[in-house]
Amino acid sequence: MAVQISENGRLFTLHTRNSSYQMYADPFGTLLHLYYGKRTDGENLSDLILRTDMGFAGNPPQAGSDRTYSLDYLPQELPSSGVGDYRDDCVRIRHSDGSCAAQFLFDSFQVTEGSYSIPGMPALYDTAKEAGQTLTITLREACSDVRVQLLYGVFEQSDIITRALKVVNAGKTPIVLEKALSMSMDILFGDYDMIFFAGRHAMERTLCRLPVKRAGVHIGSVRGTSSHHYNPSLVLCSPQADEDAGDCYGFCLAYSGDFTASAQQDQRGTTRVQAGIHPDRFSFRLEPGESFPTPQAILSYSSCGLSALSQNYHRILREHMCRGPWKHERRPVLINNWEATYFDFDKDKLLSIASQAAKLGIEMLVLDDGWFGKRNDDNSGLGDWFVNTEKLGGALGALSEEIHCMGMKFGLWFEPEMISEDSDLYRAHPDWALTIPGREPNRGRNQLVLDMANPEVRSYLLERMTDILSHAQIDYVKWDMNRSICDAYSSYLGPERTGEVCHRYVLGVYDLMECFLSRFPGVLLEGCSGGGGRFDAAMLYYSPQIWCSDNTDAVNRLSIQYGTSFFYPVSAVGAHVSACPNHQTGRSVPFRTRGDVAMAGSFGYELDLNQVSEEEKEQVKEQIEAFRHFYSLTHEGDYYRLTEPGKGDFMAWEFVDENREHAMLTIVQTESFGNPIPIHTDVKGLDPAKKYRCLMNGAVRSGASWMGAGLTPNRILKQYESLVIEFAREP
Repeated sequence: MAVQISENGRLFTLHTRNSSYQMYADPFGTLLHLYYGKRTDGENLSDLILRTDMGFAGNPPQAGSDRTYSLDYLPQELPSSGVGDYRDDCVRIRHSDGSCAAQFLFDSFQVTEGSYSIPGMPALYDTAKEAGQTLTITLREACSDVRVQLLYGVFEQSDIITRALKVVNAGKTPIVLEKALSMSMDILFGDYDMIFFAGRHAMERTLCRLPVKRAGVHIGSVRGTSSHHYNPSLVLCSPQADEDAGDCYGFCLAYSGDFTASAQQDQRGTTRVQAGIHPDRFSFRLEPGESFPTPQAILSYSSCGLSALSQNYHRILREHMCRGPWKHERRPVLINNWEATYFDFDKDKLLSIASQAAKLGIEMLVLDDGWFGKRNDDNSGLGDWFVNTEKLGGALGALSEEIHCMGMKFGLWFEPEMISEDSDLYRAHPDWALTIPGREPNRGRNQLVLDMANPEVRSYLLERMTDILSHAQIDYVKWDMNRSICDAYSSYLGPERTGEVCHRYVLGVYDLMECFLSRFPGVLLEGCSGGGGRFDAAMLYYSPQIWCSDNTDAVNRLSIQYGTSFFYPVSAVGAHVSACPNHQTGRSVPFRTRGDVAMAGSFGYELDLNQVSEEEKEQVKEQIEAFRHFYSLTHEGDYYRLTEPGKGDFMAWEFVDENREHAMLTIVQTESFGNPIPIHTDVKGLDPAKKYRCLMNGAVRSGASWMGAGLTPNRILKQYESLVIEFAREP
């Protein structure tokens, strides 16, 4: 049973296939966290806590004269402020009298079949393959009528536990939430490293690994999106943990706005890990009877290293977060015109690219920025979602029809959340932009941000997008968002609700995406925010693939896609073959390598095929054929990282299918030296007892032999050359 209740309803143990998570409501009413790790039999582990007088550690009223009982060191499921715990709190409430103290005590619990949902926000959902189970623990505040419902979801076979909470104002006066994280967990013993993913625009999700000590490690975003700079995910692992061994805890926040995530050791060596909405620009007023739900945090534990942890996340996000017909259906190989033309295009240019693409087997043309309003550069036109018929030489529907007559699908770029000051929309509705009264607005990419908390704004955008898609056959939409939010003031919400702007903005985006997909359920939606600025689990609920980075350089993409792979499945990674010299780095990389790197993603092209050589056109055909051949491997198989960026002179990764019948291993030579030595790489994930043929050299060995001895490619690679090696099980 996934949820085990014992000790007269005060001991709670959550079991997955390989892990257990235990909590205990102690005699004073505090909900203690006892354990998360390898699966146990559910016996009470409260004896792990030795109570001592720590000195300068406050004691709650119910402890009386017992100075050994202090929230300053006890491991808690919901640490709060003002009650003697001087570590980071999870929930902070300002009462009507101005005080912020809140002590939450155990009240009741409920177990229900099925996974929980969160109003207005994405969450993992049940499927025919696996349904979750939910434990709801209700805590009451000791001196007020505030309740907190702690939500725990268990996907037993997937090795996943989810957490969220809901704050309920059951009193008669308003309260203000000043902090409401999704989860807090105290790991009693051990030293840990924190792995997180930092970066910048066009260089996202670089792996960083730091030891968690007393100073702690804190990451987050106050940019209005999950951001290019930090991803809302982290791993806590033992210092010796690697891909194949060691304790690893994953924490992935399903949220697309301001967030915080941290890990820090306290005076007794307990590590507190937290994740949720960033408190810096957050406050939320709750009237009597109102409640506030937090985003979902997705947890997983692996005792077998980082690869197993990543595979847990890949499976759960593919199966229980992504939705719609494109969840499993093979996605079309696309070509995007952006790097081919930028804003300088007309109908003839687009049809010329499409004609070449159709001949080579490419299945969809995506028309990027510049098709609407007065939009010949990035300084005007955003918000005016009307087709520029002069630029396109007619209606968008006519262009779409011509593309479809070539046997291709047609896609279109939108940036719904933005507005240009030089636009008819801004001239009509300047109050629809997020700007602070009396202040000149801060600009990014010379544009402002629309107030997505305002239902009028969302209605306008849905109406305009509906009109566009109703008059042209659109199979795909790329949804972009090209700046951070700075002036977080909403004329719609007013001054009293300024602390709600950033969160309500995110809820508004989710609402618009949900309404759009309800009207156009067959459209493939690809998320984007200047590339990977909003690459998070919540976005996968609406868009099963996300443009991974505006950097299309194949060598830089090795690092970007490596970091992305720790939590997000390859099926979600937007990746294209682009021109060389590369537009972002000026680097030249062989065409074949560009294709092999893009194949570790959704796969597509972003270049002018009229400028491609005949030899490269033949390679396009070969790449598309290979992509189709390996599709089930790359999009549904288990992914293994075989190397780490910056360590060694090549990068390698591998896919193995679920039944361990078929494998694909890719190598890219990143450095080259005189008198080179041969490459040798690990092989992983095969069945030790089965025989496999390596199609590179015809060698047949057992899975145990391949995994034990590894593989030496049969040729020396020059710098930036690549090699794809296929393994097939022998009959």
